[in-house]
Amino acid sequence: NSIIWPGNSLTPSVNRALLRGVSLRIGTADSPPFTLVQNVTDDNGQSTIQYTGYAIDLLQLLMDQLGFSATLLLKPSDQTYNEFVQGVSEGVYDIIIADVTVTSPRREIVGFSSPIYDNSLRTVVRQANDPGIDLLAFLKPFSRRLWVLVLGTCIYASILIFLIERRKNEDLQNRSITSQLIMSIWYCFGNMVGYGVEFDARTAGGRLLTAGLYILSLIIVASYTANLASDLTIAKSQFVISGINDIKNGKLPINRVGIYVGSAMESYIKSVMPAGSQNYYSVHSFKALYDSLLAGIIDVFLIDEGLAEYAINNIYCNLTVVGDGFAESSYAIVTRKEWLYTPDLDVSILSLRESGKIDGLKQKWLQTRTCSDSTPTSTSLDIEALSGLFVIFVVITALSLLLFLWTERRNIKKYLLQFICKKDSLAEGRHSTTRNSNRNYEHEQSLETISEVIHNF
Repeated sequence: NSIIWPGNSLTPSVNRALLRGVSLRIGTADSPPFTLVQNVTDDNGQSTIQYTGYAIDLLQLLMDQLGFSATLLLKPSDQTYNEFVQGVSEGVYDIIIADVTVTSPRREIVGFSSPIYDNSLRTVVRQANDPGIDLLAFLKPFSRRLWVLVLGTCIYASILIFLIERRKNEDLQNRSITSQLIMSIWYCFGNMVGYGVEFDARTAGGRLLTAGLYILSLIIVASYTANLASDLTIAKSQFVISGINDIKNGKLPINRVGIYVGSAMESYIKSVMPAGSQNYYSVHSFKALYDSLLAGIIDVFLIDEGLAEYAINNIYCNLTVVGDGFAESSYAIVTRKEWLYTPDLDVSILSLRESGKIDGLKQKWLQTRTCSDSTPTSTSLDIEALSGLFVIFVVITALSLLLFLWTERRNIKKYLLQFICKKDSLAEGRHSTTRNSNRNYEHEQSLETISEVIHNF
């Protein structure tokens, strides 16, 4: 009852060329985590090249599923990715399995399989250095001139309150001129910072002036709060740029941007920057990008997301990515145009994706971390941000204590005198008690002596 299919086969024809039994020359590139190349020496002293990584594990899955054999060929270090891809069209490689991005210029000369990794570009910068403690950070929301103006306005309004209210306001009456002026300054300061004080204006002019202080307080306090929040937020993320748009808008000189020549990153930057603004810093390897950034030669570079995340999480712990991903694309296996085995390869890749095995490779190679996570997870302010404010508060409390001691100096002096007199009285009392005890003891001794004499007699 078996069905015999065309070609005397017991299984239906797939109507496509199969890779089973085919030997392929496969190109790959030393680009962690997609391909890691290591020289391994065995017990006999023989040195061999060992390949590991995302692309190598994917290749093994394809070999197990499709049944082909492979000979790995490593991309020369001085070869660009565009030249590497061109090697397929020239017959140097049968296919390439590596971190190769699908681009329109490349598709004109080679073919691509179904995507093997969803990619985007990222901007990599040095982590911000700790700016240290600034005791006057809370004063930065306003310029020095504005602080002087605010202080002058407070004094000016205080003089007006002093002149307007001193004769009509009961809280200012029966006080010296100095006391009245100080109370007027206190009144204006309290209203300017939005707090208020314990006495009110009694005259029409004073109330009108108070209304002006309220309006001034509304704007000053709101502006100060907004600028302080902005300054403290910026201080938490002192990066040279916030994302790719800063590069597009010219906020960073283009010669401070590193680009890997002959890569998809170069194709992107050429497409978004004007022809006269393409004098970026060119390098010929990924390592040169990282070294140039660490040395301060450049301030930022563009790189594929997977490469960036692996590097900053496991190798370059003092670098970080900023902004969101951009220029979304994908990696794919490079083949010759209209390659005979492309359908068989695509079906296998889709099968691996549907089974979750490709996601497993991402979990294994792209979500590891050996660097400590130094990124702050809390949005709360540190002590250092407002340390100067608390220092000034301590000074004010010390002055308040000194002022209290000065105003209560007579009572304090009186208390100290009473304490000293009481202490002297207690000491004299104890001395008197001791003398009485000695006298009683001597009297008892005399009585005992007389008693002994009488007894002996």
